[in-house]
Amino acid sequence: MRESVPGSTGPRRAPEWIRERRLNLSQLHAVKSLARSHGLSTVCEEARCPNRSECFSRGTATFLLMGDVCTRACGFCDIANGRPLALDPFEPARLAAAAHEMGLVHVVVTSVARDDLPDGGAWHFVATIRALRRLAPPPRVEVLVPDFRGRFDSLRVVVEERPDVFNHNVETVPRLYKRVRRGACLDRSLGLLAASKDLVPDLTTKSGFMLGLGEERREVLDLLARIRDANVDVVTIGQYLRPSRENLPVEEYVPPAVFEEYREAGEALGFRHVFAGPFVRSSYRAEEALLAASLPVIPRPAAPRNLG
Repeated sequence: MRESVPGSTGPRRAPEWIRERRLNLSQLHAVKSLARSHGLSTVCEEARCPNRSECFSRGTATFLLMGDVCTRACGFCDIANGRPLALDPFEPARLAAAAHEMGLVHVVVTSVARDDLPDGGAWHFVATIRALRRLAPPPRVEVLVPDFRGRFDSLRVVVEERPDVFNHNVETVPRLYKRVRRGACLDRSLGLLAASKDLVPDLTTKSGFMLGLGEERREVLDLLARIRDANVDVVTIGQYLRPSRENLPVEEYVPPAVFEEYREAGEALGFRHVFAGPFVRSSYRAEEALLAASLPVIPRPAAPRNLG
C-alpha cells in the first residue's frame, strides 16, 4: 500500500495514522525554556520530533552538542549548514546541570557533524559523558555520534569511555545516499559500528534508518542484514517526516503493517530489539535499549572491520 498520488513526486497529505499524533504543548514549552536557560539545544525541538512529549515524560531527552550549525547538508535534516563556531568548553557542565534540573534518568547526547575539527568533536563527547557521570545520581548516557570521517582514534576515545549505549545512524539505503546523506558512506558507518564492538565487546550498540524516502522493500531487508552483520544490538526504523519545505519531500507514508513486517524481519536476523513504527526515532524509548541488551542474541558472521 503506497499512500501517494499517481504522477506526483510524493503523497499529497499525511494519512490519518500520522495526523492523529498529539503533543503536550505546555510540557514542551517548559523543557524548551529550561534548556535555553542553560544555553542548550535539544534535538527533540530542533528536529521537531513527534515523540518529544512522551520522551520528556519518561525522563529522557536528547541534547545537541557543539552548536547548531553543521558542516554537512543532509537532505533530510533541517539544521543549518555552514561554518560552526568554536567549541564551548563549558557546554558539557551546562548540559549536566540541565539534565540534573530536569530530573532525567536517560540522557542522549548527539551533535552536529564537525568535520572542521581534527577529532570530529570526539573529546567533547568524552567531556560530556564525564560531566553527566559526576551527577548524583548519574543518569544513563547514550551517545549518538557522527561518523568522525572514519577516524579510528576519535571512535576509540568515545567508546573507551564506555557510554551505556553507543549509537550511530545509517539513515537510509545505500542507493539514496547521494540525495539523502551527502558526505557520508554506508561502508564507513557500518565499519564504525563494527569497530566499536571490537574495541568494547560488551558495549550496547545501536543504529537506525528512515523509510519513506523512495527505498524499496528488498533494499530495506538488505540494509537490515548489513547492520546486523556489523554486530549491532538494537535498530530503530521510523517514518521520514519533512521538517521544512527546503528538505526532501516525503515519497511515501509507510503503513504501520509494513513497519511490523520489518520488525519481524529484524528480529529474525538476531537483533536484540527492533523499534519499528511511523513515529519511531533514533532516541525513541532510548532507555529500553539497555533492557534489550540483556536479551539473547543470535550470532551472525563477522563483518569486515574497515573504517575507510
